[in-house]
Amino acid sequence: MAQHVDLYDTTLRDGTQMEGISVSVDDKLKITQRLDLLGVQYIEGGWPGSNPKDAEFFRRAQSLKLKNAQLAAFGSTRRAGVKVEADAQVQALLDARTPVITLVGKSSELQVTRILETTLEENLAMIKDTVAYLKGKGRKVFYDAEHFFDGYRANPTYAVQCLQAAAQAGASCAVLCDTNGGTLPNEVVEIVTAVRKATGIPLGIHMHNDADTAVASSLAAILAGVTQVQGCVNGYGERTGNANMLSIISNLQLKAGYQCVPDEQLRQLTQVARYVAELVNMPLNKQAPYVGESAFVHKGGLHAAAVAKMEDSYQHIKPELVGNASRVLVSELAGRANVQYKLNEMGLKLSSEQVRELVELVKQQESEGYQYEGAEASFELLVKHRMPNYIAPFILEDFRVTVAQSKAARAQTADGSLLAEATVKVTVGGKIFHTVAEGNGPVNALDAALRKALLQFYPSIQRVTLTDYKVRVVDNGNGTGAVVRVLIESTDGSTRWHTVGASTNIIEASWLALQDGLEWWLLRQGVEKV
Repeated sequence: MAQHVDLYDTTLRDGTQMEGISVSVDDKLKITQRLDLLGVQYIEGGWPGSNPKDAEFFRRAQSLKLKNAQLAAFGSTRRAGVKVEADAQVQALLDARTPVITLVGKSSELQVTRILETTLEENLAMIKDTVAYLKGKGRKVFYDAEHFFDGYRANPTYAVQCLQAAAQAGASCAVLCDTNGGTLPNEVVEIVTAVRKATGIPLGIHMHNDADTAVASSLAAILAGVTQVQGCVNGYGERTGNANMLSIISNLQLKAGYQCVPDEQLRQLTQVARYVAELVNMPLNKQAPYVGESAFVHKGGLHAAAVAKMEDSYQHIKPELVGNASRVLVSELAGRANVQYKLNEMGLKLSSEQVRELVELVKQQESEGYQYEGAEASFELLVKHRMPNYIAPFILEDFRVTVAQSKAARAQTADGSLLAEATVKVTVGGKIFHTVAEGNGPVNALDAALRKALLQFYPSIQRVTLTDYKVRVVDNGNGTGAVVRVLIESTDGSTRWHTVGASTNIIEASWLALQDGLEWWLLRQGVEKV
């Protein structure tokens, strides 16, 4: 029978304390529903006594029909010298009407005397009084022992007394918090083992990632006997973040014999990572284990050759288990296996000699500033342009760009910015189209002029929009005469693709990437008039 540990997600509280993250109440409700579907047991919604947004969240969350998770409200023990029933933030926890309340309290002698500025005895009373009061109101109570590991190292007797005070008052679980994030996995095992022997209390673990060991320490604590693990989706959290809940789930379920979530939801893990990243408006780390875009990418020629023969030769799991996919990149490090793999993906057949020539061409292009590993649409066109039966959907004859700097020209724009004008001459379907367009910059003007020509022949191209534009200087030593690389991301609303251009002229580099983006999409549409 698979082993079990309770998953306690704190993305909506601890995770939102990460620099750059701010979520609306609507977003918090959406994340709650997605985490419930994933199958976590507890979802910490926030601190209802700290701000109006969290209070509103708990009010609206009462109408949610959660199937797997229980909602938890987070708050602290009563203030020193204040009766628990008179403490406003304790009452706010009750007003949240959640089945679970998680209380944070000090477990470090130094924190009690220097930060709370009270006595060790009063802190124990604060823990007991608050837990007992909330328990008496019918709530399940978890006790988050803040600064536990630092406190244990300095005074293990008092740190354990704090846990015992919570347990004696009715807490269902005492959570050992590495608040400063500096405890290593071997210490976690030693301390968890000692605390279990000394108390017999059900324990949880809450790790921060300041030493880059939060996931490892969480796993170590679970294997040492804790029954609840706390973490955040994508490792969000204060400073360097909390333990990554998605990595914990993957490691436990795929490596350690635990059943954390249903298998069908495990296969949605990558989707969960992207969904939450989108809602909190943070780019998902491409190198994130299991769920990152690069987690199962193969770039080196030796690796690609092996993966082509045996998929798992350079992968520790099948990426489909967590909803991800393997990819092979084409770069200057690529061998014939990389290129052949990509050709197979595209359904193209080339002779051995043609593949060899293509490998050399890629290496030559990348030496001149191109980079195809992030621009697979341009690589596909690089291949097709060298096929004897290829017919391009349009052919550039000429383009010209001017940027006006006069006061009269500036007056033509709403904000007084420079006026750019592009003239493009292209051949489409045997006809030459000569168009002119203005834009708020040379690239925007080029894009507008090219579209004006193509729309007459391919009306559906209006669905394509440019969503990202990046410029990078490739050889910094040449100053303004350096080669620049332009990467463009485009979308039609359902598909995203990336193209690249390189030149000592930034306008030409931009044109090459822009042209590839539209040409690739037209090919995918069968270049039929719509």
